[in-house]
Amino acid sequence: MKAVVLTEYGDVDKLEFRDMPDPRAERNGIVIRMAGAGINPIDWKIRSGAAKNRFPVQFPAVLGRDASGEVIEIGEGVTTFTKGDRVMGLVWGAYAEHVAGPVEAWTRTPTGLEIVDAGALPLALLTGAQLSEEALRPSEGDAVLVTGAGGSVGRVAVYAAKSRGARVWAGVRQSQREAALALGVEGVVALDVDGEIAKLPTLNGIADTVGGETIRKLYDKLKPGGVIGSVLGEPGGAKERGFVVRAFTARTDSAMLSKYASAVAAGKLVIPIAKRFPLAQAPEAQRIAENGKLPGKILLVG
Repeated sequence: MKAVVLTEYGDVDKLEFRDMPDPRAERNGIVIRMAGAGINPIDWKIRSGAAKNRFPVQFPAVLGRDASGEVIEIGEGVTTFTKGDRVMGLVWGAYAEHVAGPVEAWTRTPTGLEIVDAGALPLALLTGAQLSEEALRPSEGDAVLVTGAGGSVGRVAVYAAKSRGARVWAGVRQSQREAALALGVEGVVALDVDGEIAKLPTLNGIADTVGGETIRKLYDKLKPGGVIGSVLGEPGGAKERGFVVRAFTARTDSAMLSKYASAVAAGKLVIPIAKRFPLAQAPEAQRIAENGKLPGKILLVG
């Protein structure tokens, strides 16, 4: 099969499109013919070496966490899927024509969702859902802020928190203000504009996808004992201020993935796709995604 291979840590020139051995379905696993594979920040953090302590790789390595496609091989013990099923999943090694993963990583692609576009969703859906449902855990009526609400993970976190009955504010860049209003939130705050944070009410919790100085600027708006859920590790000084901090890394959850993918298929949750590239153009696609100027996900097409 053809795959995009990382030969060593570095820039996008370390990604090569070349032949690799076909993966085989392990026990309780499947192999799919990739239709779509999303590009995520973790991909370029692994590529550059910035994430090598958390996610070390053995070269040559195939990157990519999001995949969708058609099942072409079934491993021993698999009863959940059959050949020809259209699936999507949170896996490793998605920048390839064929992608393998355990059955618990996959769910069927819901009716109404294009199989190619489904490849942009798994990591964003699971990260955003787990950020709100399991890290933030808002109760009905709680006032919460989602930072980076204009991004894919942030959009999901907003939707998930609203589904729990929370009153949600969206924290975005000034350039994203108008798009954030379409999320149906209580209010939008431009976190890069002086004085905007003062407009927030006292918060019960913050779902953070931005980190850095931005989250620290928000501490004075969080009530004593308030909750910070983070996808970027524990923010400095938060626990010392008496806040409850729950940092996490997204995990596979086929039922949760199915639930939120169905919301996308029904039009209740929108994850924009900015551009699609052939698999062979993954270096250019990753460069553009890392640049961060396009309003939506970048997708590789098998």
